[in-house]
Amino acid sequence: MPKYSVLFFSLLLLSACSSAPIEPEAYAGQFKDKFSTSIKGEGIKLFTYQAKVASATDRGIEDPLPHQQRVNRRRQDARSYAIEQERRQERLELWSEQVDLGLKKTIDMTGYCKDGYMVLNRSVSEGRGEVRGECNDGATEEDIKKFSRNY
Repeated sequence: MPKYSVLFFSLLLLSACSSAPIEPEAYAGQFKDKFSTSIKGEGIKLFTYQAKVASATDRGIEDPLPHQQRVNRRRQDARSYAIEQERRQERLELWSEQVDLGLKKTIDMTGYCKDGYMVLNRSVSEGRGEVRGECNDGATEEDIKKFSRNY
């Protein structure tokens, strides 16, 4: 009986480790982002934040050919395909969190929106994200000098 309890607890521990939630920081170094600014004549500060998962080439990884990906997918059994599809939603939620985190860190780092911002449009799909927004504060002379060059 003790052998079975050791086996049971080992499997329990293993499943707990494998189901641990992935943090948004797990994407560190695996995506590219771009922050564009626009200051209108009335002092309105607009921005666009775009992020995408870096391609295998960007990360220095050999990317399998699309044909090989299709072959591998056909070899995959139905059960593992169903599990992959369930995880797809989890990955999309994680990616969405990463886009939000990247925007927040970019805003904090640049100091563009001192009093926060409101999102005007947000579009996130697997591997891509774009947020357009407007700062709650108006542009100062310093902001115009610093951000007119389209960050």
